[in-house]
Amino acid sequence: MMGAPAEPFRTSGSLRSTIKTSSLHHPTVVAEARARFSNIQLRIADAITAFAGSLNFVYIHVLIFAVWMLFFEKSPWPTLTLVVSLEAIFLSTFVMIGQNRQAAFQQAKADHDYLHSERKLTENTEITRTIAALTAQIKTLTEEIHGHVVTEEAADGPADK
Repeated sequence: MMGAPAEPFRTSGSLRSTIKTSSLHHPTVVAEARARFSNIQLRIADAITAFAGSLNFVYIHVLIFAVWMLFFEKSPWPTLTLVVSLEAIFLSTFVMIGQNRQAAFQQAKADHDYLHSERKLTENTEITRTIAALTAQIKTLTEEIHGHVVTEEAADGPADK
């Protein structure tokens, strides 16, 4: 799934733009953006996961690890190992939070799409029934007109040619 973002909203800036341009987005996307924007904990989690998923995060960590290993602690770097392990624990927790939010978002969107398609199916069924009834009425009227024309021709007699 290259190219597809793991989460529907990466930053509070995109949350704001999603809410402002709600007519351009799926209603479930807008509802999710409003819910996320109104909750400070979700905004913080979004900011952390957005930063942790960036190249700046990688560059900063490479720099910090290099400085740490060269100047602060000698091999085998036990304190650095502890810090990195704790950071991995927290980051994996944020990843799981993001996955749970994404699953809930996808379910809400699927539910909305299902209800929308069911409404369209009902509308199409009603339209098809109306068309069938109108077709039957047209057939009946055509047969009546044909019957009147044939009856008039028979009463008038054969037309001279």
